[in-house]
Amino acid sequence: MKFSFLPVFLICWLALTSCEKAPQGSGVVRTDPNATLPASPVAPAGKPAGMVWIPGGTFTMGSDAKEVERPPHRVSLEGFWMDETEVTNAQFRLFTEATQYVTSPERTPKKEDFPEDIRPQIDESMLKPGANNFRPTAEPVPLDNELAWWEYMKGASWRKPMGPDGPDARDNDPVVCVNWDDASAYAKWAGKRLPTEAEWEFAARGGLAGKKYVWGDEMKPGGKWMMNIWQGEFPAKNSAEDGFPGLAPVKSFPANGYGLYDMAGNAWEWTTDWYDSHYYAQSPEYNPKGAAPSADNHQGMPSRMMRGGSWLCNDCYCEGYRPAARQFTTPDTASNHLGFRCVKGT
Repeated sequence: MKFSFLPVFLICWLALTSCEKAPQGSGVVRTDPNATLPASPVAPAGKPAGMVWIPGGTFTMGSDAKEVERPPHRVSLEGFWMDETEVTNAQFRLFTEATQYVTSPERTPKKEDFPEDIRPQIDESMLKPGANNFRPTAEPVPLDNELAWWEYMKGASWRKPMGPDGPDARDNDPVVCVNWDDASAYAKWAGKRLPTEAEWEFAARGGLAGKKYVWGDEMKPGGKWMMNIWQGEFPAKNSAEDGFPGLAPVKSFPANGYGLYDMAGNAWEWTTDWYDSHYYAQSPEYNPKGAAPSADNHQGMPSRMMRGGSWLCNDCYCEGYRPAARQFTTPDTASNHLGFRCVKGT
């Protein structure tokens, strides 16, 4: 499944536009396929607060499970630091208070923000601050149209992720309703950056090779839920067997082998990489940085990759909680199930 969580009104307009043909290459060259980058198990001195050391090394990225994850390929990474949790509302609030930063969903959109060819179709009354919000349905619906359970909610933001009439964001929940630029601005302020897809997947695997989940191959070892996802019939009824009908506070579930929390479920996480369906077949092995911006998707707009799945993932339509799983969306997207965490080099 390859959909983007753009504002609903923008999705409708983009459906009228034609997609561009994907480029056939990005000009990257693979390095020696027999070389291996050794891990760096000993963390360097000066541990940053709230981060864990990811030792680097060589691993198999991707899988044969889905087209977007193919082909599996070798990747070698240098060690790096990574936030042990998704950035929380409390952490993000410190950033906004220190910088007076205003996130994209808190700003009034302008016609100039949209592609020129659709501007004449834009209803000025829809140009209100807001974000994309999940809307449960009263009854089960076909799962081939995500507009059945998404809406552009005016007044939704990281401060009020469920909308202006909903509760305030809880300090220990992952910050959501932030687009790629918002996440990048926080990372720069914190002296960090967003992870590459390769860094994210390597870290998510927690030292395990070829496992389906970040803890192993069994979804519920010993009958225990290991992540926050949707249980029940999506999108009509969430039985919340894992204890959370929506976002969960960080560290509500066990950490993976590297000491990272919520690398599966809870909130999707932004990465630096642009999406290109050809990239995995030609990605360089050493420290890949992702493809060049490409219109290689059904909406014909360059999209960034997000990883990890969210509280809305249900295996009837989404298995984004697997470490190999990939999803893309345009960088201006802000929704109430998409957040981020940061990394830092040595």
